[in-house]
Parts: sequence; C-alpha cells; structure tokens
Amino acid sequence: MFLIIGLGNPGKEYEKTKHNAGFRTVDFLAGKYDLEWTDESKKLLSEVSSGKIDSQKVILAKPLTFMNNSGKAVALLTKSYKPSSRAQAEGLKAASCFIFHDDSDLPLGKIKISFGKSSGGHKGVESIIKALKTKEFWRIRIGIQSSKKHIRAEKLVLQKFKPEEEKVFAKVVKTAAEAAETMILESPEKAMSLFNK
Repeated sequence: MFLIIGLGNPGKEYEKTKHNAGFRTVDFLAGKYDLEWTDESKKLLSEVSSGKIDSQKVILAKPLTFMNNSGKAVALLTKSYKPSSRAQAEGLKAASCFIFHDDSDLPLGKIKISFGKSSGGHKGVESIIKALKTKEFWRIRIGIQSSKKHIRAEKLVLQKFKPEEEKVFAKVVKTAAEAAETMILESPEKAMSLFNK
C-alpha cells in the first residue's frame, strides 16, 4: 500500500491558491483513476480516497487541518495505513509515503522529488517533520514561483494563479502525477532520474 498525501488549506476561499498545489495534484490522480473522496475528518482529520494505480493499492489523502498543522493529520494517516509489504521487506517504511506540496523556491512548471531533506522553510513540511519525528519521507515539490524577481513565500502562497500561469500549472500537475505513478510502479529513484531536471 502506498500513501499519497497532498498538502493545502481546506475551504473554498483557498481552492485556487498556490499553496493548494498538493491538493490539486491528488485531486487529479483521484479523477484519473475514478477514486471517490470520503470525509474522514473525525478519525483522520482528512479526506481520503482509496483504490488502485494499476496493480498497486493506494490511499490518497488531503489533510483538513490548515497547512501549518498538516503534521497532525499526517501522523494519524501514517499510523492508520501501513506501508506496502515490498517497502517493509526492504526496510523502507517511509518509501511508501509520498507528500505533494508547493515550493516557492522552484519556478512554476518544475517539480523536484526529494527524500530526507529539511523543510526549507515550508510550514506544512515543518509540521510533518515535527509530528513524525523524522524527515525520512519522500516529497514531490511543485514549483509555484512565477516571477523572475523572487517573491517571498508568505506573499506568494495565498495568491491565485493568473490565467496564463494556470495553463502552465495544469501541465505540471499532470507531470507531478506521472512522477508519483513512476515512484509507485517502478521506484522513487527511477522517478528522480526522469523528473528531476
């Protein structure tokens, strides 16, 4: 089993903001594989969707905590859903948990897969590291920086995409989903070689 978590802020007012890149990517995957969302807010503080990507069982999740408290939901999710037997056999417990999130240090249109890195100032990731007491998990970082002049994360993340940015973002969501599929069906290392360019 693979646990795929997209980070974002719940609520209609945040739907199209750059901070919700993670939500939008897991929504794309759910739509592609006809998986339905269920509200598990009482038990897991998340919306959850389960099914298969080809032969592999997956759980998709969107924490319903706000971004800065993502760790609370992620801790509950990782306790409730155990890693795949393949990951356990290889001693790679964290290898079956992937986190999608926005990254203000990456340009719009780019993604980067990383493992065991610091939060880089991302409050959602910081919260997860604190809650899990480890940074040993996979992340698919989705670039949202559309300005040549670097805009600070605090100003950038709650902005909505302009129409021309939205077109680029729609393509990168598809790319991020393909990266997750490669991680699941082949290996995270293979995905890194293909998508970290």
